[in-house]
Amino acid sequence: MSELIDQYQRNMRDLRISVTDRCNFRCTYCMPKQVFNSKYQFLQRDDLLSFEEITRLTRLFVAHGVRKIRLTGGEPLVRKNLDVLVAELNKIEGVEDIALTTNASILTLEKAQLLKAAGLGRITVSLDAIEPETFMRMNDMQVTVEKVLQGIENAHRAGFDTIKVNMVVQKNINEDNILPMARYFKNSNVILRFIEYMDVGNTNGWNMAAVVSGSEIVRIINQALPLEPVDPNYRGEVAKRWRYQDGTGEIGLITSVTDAFCGDCNRMRLSAEGSLYTCLFASKGTDLRRLLREQAGDEYINEVIASTWRERSDRYSELRGRAEQTMHKVEMSYIGG
Repeated sequence: MSELIDQYQRNMRDLRISVTDRCNFRCTYCMPKQVFNSKYQFLQRDDLLSFEEITRLTRLFVAHGVRKIRLTGGEPLVRKNLDVLVAELNKIEGVEDIALTTNASILTLEKAQLLKAAGLGRITVSLDAIEPETFMRMNDMQVTVEKVLQGIENAHRAGFDTIKVNMVVQKNINEDNILPMARYFKNSNVILRFIEYMDVGNTNGWNMAAVVSGSEIVRIINQALPLEPVDPNYRGEVAKRWRYQDGTGEIGLITSVTDAFCGDCNRMRLSAEGSLYTCLFASKGTDLRRLLREQAGDEYINEVIASTWRERSDRYSELRGRAEQTMHKVEMSYIGG
C-alpha cells in the first residue's frame, strides 16, 4: 500500500492502543476521583476490543506504514493476559517496536518476564513524585511510591534495558519534586522525562497557571545539576533531550503546551472500545469496532483507516490559545497519554 499522508504532510508511523479504560490510580490530572468514582460507568468486557480484533486492526495499520506500537490504558496491566496480546502483535511483519506505558504498581517480576518473553521491547512508567506523601496525594488511592519503584526494579530484572519514567509537573502540586526526581534517577539506567501539564479531556480542571514550562524545569535542574542540550535521535522525536554535563545520564522534556510539536506528529490512537482518534485532544473518533462486528472486510476497513488519516488536520496544541475552550475532548484515560 502507498504511504498515507495527512493534510499537513505528516505520515502515520505510531499506533497507540488503549486496552482498557480502567485504572487502579485516580490521578487528579487524568481520572479525578470525584468523576471516576463508584458510580462511573466503565466499559463492560464485551465493549472492549478482543485481542483478536486488536491484532487484526494492527495488521491493517502496519500495512499503511505503522512501525511502532504502544499499549496504554487506563492502566494496561489491569487487562488480564496482556502478554498474549504482545505475542500476537510481535508476529506481525513490519512491527519494529512494541512498548508499554504503565504506572508499574502491579508490575510483578512474573508479569515483566512474561511480557519480555512475548516480545515487549520497552516500558515507560508514570511516576509524578518521589516524595511519598506527594505521590500518594496525586494518585489518590494510597498507593505507595515503593510499589512503583519495585515495579521498575522488576522490569530491570526481567531484562528491560530501556526504561523511561514520565513525570507530569503541576505548579504548587509536585514541582518541588522536580529536583529530587532528577537526583534519584541520575546515574541510573532510567531516562526521566518531564511532561508539561496538558488540557487533555474536560475533567481535570486544567488552566495555564498550573503549567510549569519545560524551560523552567530545565532552569531548576541546571542550577544544581548542570545540563547541556542533545540533538534528537530522529526527526519528530517528541521529547527534547538534555544530558548532565558530568556524563551521568540524560532527561527529556515534553512541551506540548509551551512549544507544540504538532508539525511532526505521526500518531494514531485506538481506544479500548475500538474508536479511532487522530489526536490526543480530539473531540470525536471513528468507530472501527462496529465495522469489525458487522463483518466488514479488510479492504473496506483499510479504506476507512486511510481516509481518516488523509483527512487529518489536527494541530490543537499549536492553536491552543485560539481554540474553542468549551469543546468536548476525549479523556486521557480513554485513549492513553
